[in-house]
Amino acid sequence: MSATIIDGKAFAETVRAQVADHVARLKAGHGVTPGLAVVLVGEDPASQVYVRSKGKQTLEAGMASFEHKLPAETSEADLVALVKQLNADPKVHGILVQLPLPPHLDSDLVINTIDPAKDVDGFHISNVGLLGTGQKAMVPCTPLGCLMLLRDHLGSLSGKTAVVVGRSNIVGKPMAQLLLGDSCTVTIAHSRTQDLPAVCRTADILVAAVGRPEMVKGDWVKPGATVIDVGINRIERDGKTKLVGDVDFVSAAAVAGAITPVPGGVGPMTIACLLANTLTACCRANGLPEPEGLTA
Repeated sequence: MSATIIDGKAFAETVRAQVADHVARLKAGHGVTPGLAVVLVGEDPASQVYVRSKGKQTLEAGMASFEHKLPAETSEADLVALVKQLNADPKVHGILVQLPLPPHLDSDLVINTIDPAKDVDGFHISNVGLLGTGQKAMVPCTPLGCLMLLRDHLGSLSGKTAVVVGRSNIVGKPMAQLLLGDSCTVTIAHSRTQDLPAVCRTADILVAAVGRPEMVKGDWVKPGATVIDVGINRIERDGKTKLVGDVDFVSAAAVAGAITPVPGGVGPMTIACLLANTLTACCRANGLPEPEGLTA
C-alpha cells in the first residue's frame, strides 16, 4: 500500500484565501479590520523567523499587523503592562506572545494575562477549560490545523479510533479534546505507555506529537490508517541538515492510507489557523457571524 500524501501546504493556501476573502467582506460591509498583535521578547533566531512569517501572512490576508519587539532583559512587569495595553486596544483582536520567553519571565503568568477572547494561541487557562468541557473556545492553532486536515481527508471522524502520541499542553492534550469533540474514541499515549507500538496499531487516526525524530515506525501503523505527523526535527544525515517528523515517513507511508509529510504537512497549517483564529476573534468581538469551516 502506498499512502495518499496529505498536502498541508496546499490546504493552508486555501484556508488563507478563505480568511482573506472574509476579511475583505468585513472591511467592505462593516468597516472592520481584524488586527493581530505579536509580542517577541529577545533575539531567539527561530522565534524571529516565525514572527516575520506571521507578520507577512497577516498583512497578505488584509489584516492589521502590530509587532512589538522587546529586549531580552524586559521585566515581567513591563511585559504584563504591554499585554494589558493590547487587551484594551479595540484595533487588536488577537494577541500572541511568542514562546519561549526568556527564563526570568513566567510564561503562564504572561499568557494568562491575555484577554481570553483575544488569546488566538488558545493557551489561556480559560480557553483550555472551555475546550475541555466542549464549549466555544479559542483553539490552539496546530491541533486546529490537524483537525481541519483530518476532516478534509476523512469527512466525518465519528466512531473512529484515534491515538495521540504526546501529552503536551500545546498539541497533545488539545488534539485529544478536539478528536473527542468529533466523537472519536481517543487514547493519549506517551513515554510511560506500555507497549506503545501495539497501542498505535489500534488507531484509525494516529497523531504523533512527541518531538523525537522518526520515532513512529511503519510497523506501529495500522494498515490504512491516517497518520498526522506534527513533529519538526532537525537532524544531520549524509553531511546535511534535514527536517524530519516524529514518524519514519518511508516505512509508515508504505502501510498508512494517508500521511502528512514533513515539511509541507502540518507546519503550514499553524499560521493559517492563527489567521483564522484572529478572524474568528474579530467576528465574535463585533457580534458578527463566525466564518464557516475555520473553527472547531
